[in-house]
Amino acid sequence: MRTPTRRSFFGQMSALAATAALLPLAGALPAAAQTPAQAPAPGAAKPAQKIDPENTLYLETPYGRVVIALRPDLAPKHVERLKLLTREGYYNNVPFHRVIDGFMAQTGDGQFGNGTGGSKYPNLPAEFSSTPFVRGTVGMARSSQPNSANSQFFICFEPSPFLNGQYTVVGQVVSGMEFVDKLKKGSQANNGTVSNPDKIVKMQVAADVK
Repeated sequence: MRTPTRRSFFGQMSALAATAALLPLAGALPAAAQTPAQAPAPGAAKPAQKIDPENTLYLETPYGRVVIALRPDLAPKHVERLKLLTREGYYNNVPFHRVIDGFMAQTGDGQFGNGTGGSKYPNLPAEFSSTPFVRGTVGMARSSQPNSANSQFFICFEPSPFLNGQYTVVGQVVSGMEFVDKLKKGSQANNGTVSNPDKIVKMQVAADVK
C-alpha cells in the first residue's frame, strides 16, 4: 500500500493491520464549581480545573509524567476501555511506534508494538463528537472503518482540524505536554514510524495510585 500522507494517514493501514485498531480530549473541561461570589470577572484568569481521579490517567514517559483527563461525557465506551486496559497493565512498556513532528504521537499497540495490533477485546463503536483536535487532544486510533478503535490512541502536538468529527476524542493532556514533545520522532519518509522508539514506562488510573 502506498505510504499515506499526513492528512490521510489515520484512515489507512497496512495489509497486516486490516482488522486492527490504529492510531490523536479537547474543548472545555469541566471547571471547578464556583459560587456566584467566586466567579471570576470577565477577562480574569480561569480557575483551576478539578481532577477526577477515576477519570484521569498518569502516563509515565522516560522524560516525565503526562496527566490525561478522560472525557466520559464524550466517549464513555472508549474511556472505559482505556481504564480497563490500563488496570490490566496492558500499556506498560508499549512503544510510541509512530511519532510525526508537528502532528501527533501514537501508541497503544500492546500486541505487536508496531501499530498493527490491538487488545483481546472487541473493537468499539465510534463515539465521534464536535470537540476539536487541538494541542494535547487524545484521540482513539482506528482503521478506515469508523467502528474499529480498540486499544491504540494518539496525542496531538498541534491543532489538527482535519481530524475533527472523524476520530473519537477520548481525553486531554492537562499536564506534561513538554514530555510528549520530547518523544523520539520518526522520519517523514517512513510516515513517522520510529526506530528504537520511546515507550510508556507505566500507565495508571489516578484513583489507583496510593
